[in-house]
Amino acid sequence: MSEIMQALYRGDEEAARRLAEGADLDVFEAASLGKVDRLRELLGSEPALAQARSADDFTPLHYAAFFDGPEAARLLVEHGADVNAFADNELGVHPLNSAAAAGAREIAAILLEHGADPNAPTRSGFSPLDAALENDDQELASLLRSHGARDEPSDRT
Repeated sequence: MSEIMQALYRGDEEAARRLAEGADLDVFEAASLGKVDRLRELLGSEPALAQARSADDFTPLHYAAFFDGPEAARLLVEHGADVNAFADNELGVHPLNSAAAAGAREIAAILLEHGADPNAPTRSGFSPLDAALENDDQELASLLRSHGARDEPSDRT
C-alpha cells in the first residue's frame, strides 16, 4: 500500500494531499483523493482501469465511495465502473456499502441512480441501510429506502 493510501486510511488527508503533490498517482490514489483530472487522464488512455482491482480487491469506485469523492465516483461510473462490484476480501463490500459506511450521501445517490443494489450485504451480512442506521444518518436511510432498501435486520454472522 502506498504512503498516500496509508495516510488516507489513518485519516490524515492533509498528509495524503502533500504526498500527492507532483506524484504520478495511480487510479486508486486518484479515485481516493478525488483527483478528477488525473482520473480522466488515466481512463482516457486505459478505459479498463475503471474496472481495475487493487491488491486487496477494491475497485477505484470503492475508494471514491469510501473517501467521499463524488466527482470521481461519477466519472468512474460514466467510464463503466461496476456499481455492484464485490470486493472479495475480508470486508467483502460493494461500493454502496463503502459510501454508506462513510456517510457519503451524494455518492450513494449516484450509485443508486446507476443501479446499485440497495440491499447488497457485506461479507458479514451488514447492509447499506444497517450502516446508515448505525451512523444515525436518517437522510441516507431515507434515500436507501426510497430505492428499495428493506428494513429487516440483516442476518449478521
